[in-house]
Amino acid sequence: MPKMKTISAAKKRFDFTGTGKIKRKHAYKSHILTKKTIKRKRNLDHTATMDKVDAPAVKLMLVK
Repeated sequence: MPKMKTISAAKKRFDFTGTGKIKRKHAYKSHILTKKTIKRKRNLDHTATMDKVDAPAVKLMLVK
C-alpha cells in the first residue's frame, strides 16, 4: 500500500490553531492594491479560520 502524502500546496497555505481549527489567509491581497482602501487592505492582513464545511477536505490534504 502506498504512503499517504501531504499535499504540498496545502501545507504552504494552511496551519492549525491550538484548538485544532484551520487558519487561512484572505484572498485579494497580492496585487492591484492601489485601488483598494487602506482599511480594506489592513483587514485582509489578518488570518481567518476555515469554514466548518471546508475543514474536513483540508484536513485530508494535510494528512501525515
